[in-house]
Amino acid sequence: GSERIEKTGVQGQQLDEAKLINTSLLALGQVIHALAHKKSHVPYRDSKLTHLLRNCLGGNARTAVVIAASPHMRHAEETLSALRF
Repeated sequence: GSERIEKTGVQGQQLDEAKLINTSLLALGQVIHALAHKKSHVPYRDSKLTHLLRNCLGGNARTAVVIAASPHMRHAEETLSALRF
């Protein structure tokens, strides 16, 4: 879902799905940021994904993120973006 559209060349329904996935990933990043910085408001309701994961993300829960990293220069921007997430 985090791939660049111009690299994948997706169109139609797949493009719509990729946009929704990216929106959910952005919301997940915002929730993790709010939790890490102990903000008074955590935006769990910004996406269906974060709303469903609410009980898994807060409190004493530990969260692991798995990314796909590539050593190829063509994918350097995506790899760096995933690592920053």
